[in-house]
Amino acid sequence: MNDLDALLTPEGRDLLEEVRGTDPAQELAVATRLRREHPAELVSAALGQARLRQRAVAKFGAEDAARMFFTPNGVEQSTRASVAAYRARRLTDLGVTSVADLCCGIGGDAIALARAGIRVLAVDRDPATAAAARANADALGLGDLIEVREADVTEVDTGGYDAVFVDPARRGGRGRIFDPEAYSPPLSWAVEAARTASRAAALKIAPGIPHEAVPADAEAEWISDGGDVKEAVLWFGTAPGAVRATLLPGPRTLLSRGLPDPEVRTPGRYLYEPDGAVIRAHLVAEVAERVGGGLLDATIAYVTADDLLPTPYATAYEITDRMPFNVKKLKALLRERQVGTLTVKKRGSAVEPEELRRKVKPQGPNSATVFLTRVAGAPTMLIGHPAVG
Repeated sequence: MNDLDALLTPEGRDLLEEVRGTDPAQELAVATRLRREHPAELVSAALGQARLRQRAVAKFGAEDAARMFFTPNGVEQSTRASVAAYRARRLTDLGVTSVADLCCGIGGDAIALARAGIRVLAVDRDPATAAAARANADALGLGDLIEVREADVTEVDTGGYDAVFVDPARRGGRGRIFDPEAYSPPLSWAVEAARTASRAAALKIAPGIPHEAVPADAEAEWISDGGDVKEAVLWFGTAPGAVRATLLPGPRTLLSRGLPDPEVRTPGRYLYEPDGAVIRAHLVAEVAERVGGGLLDATIAYVTADDLLPTPYATAYEITDRMPFNVKKLKALLRERQVGTLTVKKRGSAVEPEELRRKVKPQGPNSATVFLTRVAGAPTMLIGHPAVG
């Protein structure tokens, strides 16, 4: 049985509605009851889709997730709706009215593009994935703007479209793929496809891509959403050589000014933890300049400063204590301060946060943050709390 075809029938749709929000602990009982009236395969497909929809809420929101159709890989690999909407806005600002969305997956980016008024050709070579993308375009009322095609993206003519968007597969049978040339299709092919676009192009890539792998004629953008780094994008037809970090919601964008690495200095009253997108984009120096600070250690992306100068690109903490790494001394200090809620952050330390929590056994009504890091090369603990100001 083709799960998606079966779920798109009137019986399948009714069954999907009936199992919506099913508690995983009740699945067996629900399945047993429903199999008295429906084919077992259809019941299993409906319950499986209900689970995928629950997982998809974090990326697509409850309203869209409840109407869309997913594959397991589609939920895992699709773009978060807020990120896709931001990218669609950038493309409309560039005057783009049509996009060839290559490796479209279950259609997350195509949906955002269509909602921005852009005509989309969505292409994927996997039959089940392309079918899900087509079903999603119809389910969300975007079928007039989204044409879904099951095909090998390397054989698709994109000449009739203003822009190209490519989201190569970055997972294989053994998990994540880190070599850009092992993407499917390879990054080199995607770059050449981008260069043929008449107006603009965007390539979604892993945020860990080495900066030296970024083509000289591309703009590189790292995007975080709610503090979590989501992806990097190579843009063509925008600002060649530019590097930016974009933080959502907002958006707030920090552009590289080519500043040299900040100097290492003694710890000040405040510690600034740059957003992950800022770190990935190598823009810690821009943050340090904004707050008048320097680095705790030449190899670690923690900025220290004497003054509190709030910035959206870093979270500020007021540091109350500094000591060499010593679990017993930390435990004694936390007991004296009656700290029961302990946030552990680390950069440049091999100690795991959960391991430290077990050892210090925090108890009490107060809270604190401890940073496990290095100061000028020496293992150090900095204790403090989020700065207010």
